[in-house]
Amino acid sequence: MTTDTNAPLILPDGRRIPLMTGEERPMLESWLAFHRATLELKCAGLDDVQARTASAEPSSLTPLGLVQHLAEVERNWFQRVSAGLDVPPVFGEGNGHVLEPGRRLDEAITAWKREITRGNELCAELSLDHIGRITDGPLAGQEASLRWVYIHMIEEYARHNGHADILRERIDGATGF
Repeated sequence: MTTDTNAPLILPDGRRIPLMTGEERPMLESWLAFHRATLELKCAGLDDVQARTASAEPSSLTPLGLVQHLAEVERNWFQRVSAGLDVPPVFGEGNGHVLEPGRRLDEAITAWKREITRGNELCAELSLDHIGRITDGPLAGQEASLRWVYIHMIEEYARHNGHADILRERIDGATGF
């Protein structure tokens, strides 16, 4: 009996384990998809009060703020840098961490998923060697390949998923995902 090493491995929580063999692009995309699914899982079951809870003092970071921030990051790196579009921030000026009164977690998740879908569409036909230009911040004017953007995004999500781990455990004791 042989095992199909390309068959997706699914964790009990429904996340697909990133590809362990194969071509570079699908492997990078699978790692990014895994980290996106992890963020969504970290927010699952939180009500709007919990999503706005800064539970790791002295930090003001919240699960809602993380989702908003990552929507901004998705738009920045895939739409502005890689696709060269001039698009406004998703949630207004800043990096997404500011919580507007009345914004619900489900609204932020919907916006975040919309940014993921749009970035995926824009970059689908670009090669990993495609060069974009960083438009603002301390690296403004620098070139970045789509490969670099994927690697950076995986790092960005991994770091913020660690933050989400701590926030979620402090909010309701949930761990292990």
